[in-house]
Amino acid sequence: MPETLSSTRMFTPCGFSPHLHSAKEDDQGGLIFQDGNLASASLDALIQHLIPTTDYYPEKAYIFTFLLSSRLFIEPHELLSRVCHKCIEQQRLDDPVLDKARIRKFGPKLLQLLTEWTETFPSDFQEEQMIGHLKDVIDRIAPCDEAYWKRMNQLLQALNQKLATLGHGQEGIVKINAAVSDKLVAFKSKPPSIQREILTVCSDPYTLAQQLTHVELERLSHIGPEEFVQAFVHKDSLDSTKPCFNEQKKTSNLEAYVKWFNRLCYLVATEICMPAKKKQRAQVIEFFIDVARECFNIGNFNSLMAIISGMNMSPVSRLKKTWSKVKTAKFFILEHQMDPTGNFYNYRTALRGAAHRSLTAHSNREKIVIPFFSLLIKDIYFLNEGCANRLPNGHVNFEKFLELAKQVGEFITWKQVECPFEQDHNIIHYLHTAPIFTEDGLYLASYESESPENQIEKERWKSLRSTILGKT
Repeated sequence: MPETLSSTRMFTPCGFSPHLHSAKEDDQGGLIFQDGNLASASLDALIQHLIPTTDYYPEKAYIFTFLLSSRLFIEPHELLSRVCHKCIEQQRLDDPVLDKARIRKFGPKLLQLLTEWTETFPSDFQEEQMIGHLKDVIDRIAPCDEAYWKRMNQLLQALNQKLATLGHGQEGIVKINAAVSDKLVAFKSKPPSIQREILTVCSDPYTLAQQLTHVELERLSHIGPEEFVQAFVHKDSLDSTKPCFNEQKKTSNLEAYVKWFNRLCYLVATEICMPAKKKQRAQVIEFFIDVARECFNIGNFNSLMAIISGMNMSPVSRLKKTWSKVKTAKFFILEHQMDPTGNFYNYRTALRGAAHRSLTAHSNREKIVIPFFSLLIKDIYFLNEGCANRLPNGHVNFEKFLELAKQVGEFITWKQVECPFEQDHNIIHYLHTAPIFTEDGLYLASYESESPENQIEKERWKSLRSTILGKT
């Protein structure tokens, strides 16, 4: 029986291989090749190209690429239904007497395809009809070889474990509420003992950067590759009668990760605006600059950008007296690295460097690459747009599929890195649960720290004191 590669081994050591050569190159079959590589095809032809036969099995890169992007045009359960139907038809699995010799050549390949699908996109199989299609087609070949029953049971067992892990990950995501504590501003003059601050929990910037990396990798591990496509699924422009299945999109892990970024921004801003004394606020800013620098050294660009974003929020940046006490040289260097100019040219250069280091790494620490997630989403959005637009002849643009698969494939490699740092549950708990100000709360805390400078700020301060503190 052919060896099945797990999703971690679907990519070459140099990342995703964009060149797909076919063992059955045939322009007449609806597949268009350029320089020996698959360029475009009708959706039907691409589905046919996915289906194994007695003497053909699709390349692993093709399987991943097509299963990832095809959901822009067809729902996974419908795709599996069509695959199973074609298998039954082509291998004559409905015949009263099966050709056992032929099915023994075909069976292992079908099982391998189904195994790769369940391993790489397990969330597709949360729907009962997917399991139904899978069991039905295997039940048809199983009478030809007892080993097929065993293989199906192993496949279903592994799938159940993956689905249980996915479910556990979703339940474990702490529900973040950004509106917890406008009232915290009342603590500024006299903080109660129950209200802790980051420096009492962790005073070492290196340790905090490592714990942030733990949080990032934990959250990244739950994001399935399909979420990057399902977030942008829309109606196929060639079929206006078909309802959009956007409502069914499963992107909860992706959305939770974006919320985590926003929370970290507001947590940083809250920690800076909270202390009553200017010297303490400056100390917190310098602490976070050191944390951000260590995140950069680790390759944790998402936490780095969240920290910089938090420090650049207006309620923080307006604290001129506080900033005058801060040694800002290191901060300006970090800002330069994450400068959005030239489509984040400096950041993209640093990311390529980290990605190259990861490929040649001798330790898990050197393998860490945590991209600035919002920018990754933006890049993938535009790739999805390219994938979803059919060519003038109605063909699917497979070259665009490959670009998307390369980007998502790289992400899969990065998210599977095991965090090498020792976990500190106390710090991680604080990062997830410490109360944070809303935007209004931040402004009020900022005005309480350093008085308003103009009439607009004075009026806003007065309004916020009234609405949040009940003072006039």
